[in-house]
Amino acid sequence: MDDINKKSKEELMRNLKPSGAYLDSLDGFQDLMGTIRQAENAAKEELAVSKLPQKPKTTKDTKVQNETEDQNSTTEAEETLEEEVSLEELLEKMDALVGLDNIKQNVKSLINFVRVRKLREEKELPNPPISLHMVFTGNPGTGKTTVARILSELYKAIGVLSKGQLVEVDRSGLVAGFVGQTALKTSEVVTSALGGILFIDEAYSLAPETGALNDFGRESIETLLKLMEDNRDDLIVIVAGYSEPMERFITSNPGLESRFNRYFVFEDYNSEELYDIFTSMCVKNEYLLTDEAKEFAREHFTKIYEERDDNFGNARHVRNFFENIVTVHSDRVSDLNDHTRDDLTMVILKDLEKAAQM
Repeated sequence: MDDINKKSKEELMRNLKPSGAYLDSLDGFQDLMGTIRQAENAAKEELAVSKLPQKPKTTKDTKVQNETEDQNSTTEAEETLEEEVSLEELLEKMDALVGLDNIKQNVKSLINFVRVRKLREEKELPNPPISLHMVFTGNPGTGKTTVARILSELYKAIGVLSKGQLVEVDRSGLVAGFVGQTALKTSEVVTSALGGILFIDEAYSLAPETGALNDFGRESIETLLKLMEDNRDDLIVIVAGYSEPMERFITSNPGLESRFNRYFVFEDYNSEELYDIFTSMCVKNEYLLTDEAKEFAREHFTKIYEERDDNFGNARHVRNFFENIVTVHSDRVSDLNDHTRDDLTMVILKDLEKAAQM
């Protein structure tokens, strides 16, 4: 029956013609009627096959299904166990970040605050309404996205959020180019963030300083505010950007001012912290520095910190510098005949000097 059915379908597909090609002549009309009859016959045959009695599950099939369900249950139990111990691990991950002492303390205080609220709820004690939405201000490369990602996991671990994912977006991910499309685009992004944190970088770009009435960023803000209210029990929004533009952004709409009242200020890394970030990258990727290279790196980060401006890249500059060093090191080592482990791991002064000029 399956072979017949397959042949009928193949013959039907061979006889199909492009739309509008059937009625040019009487022969075309006959072709059309023949194709329709073939389609009817194929449908009848397929219907007959579907009505045939299905093979009942054997004891073996049932056993395999039960074993699969048991394995799934075990996996779920293991995941639950991991979630129970993840809070300490996440706090350790936060502590391991270079610098950010004020941010670490603020995060710990916030977590303690939320945990006590949940304990009060369990004791049926009243809790005043609060907003957990946050404003992250600071220059690029100061760890805002990293902290937001850890926060999303922390909130998941203590039961504030159901999923704990972090959705990162900027103006281009929220605003469309035509009337009516921005609300839909913003809604789709918010929906993907439900159960976690929506992180909006350079959020001030949604409310341009020029204040153009036809800017679609305003539509995105209004849509966002409504969805934040509708999903306040399982969504946290973090808006991030430079300090002064973010202050203007928050004050541009009363709804923003009332919902975003927690500010985390990310200071620039100092020269010693920049050096620590750099050496941690070297250790993680198994690169060793000669004493001369270490000294050059310290001097390099001291110089760029003292000469920094409003566009200072902080950890982004460190990463770029490290990647340039890896490139220079690879060019130098590739010319060697024999490659020892020391050759592949040791970074020398000339590598850093050349990388600093890139």
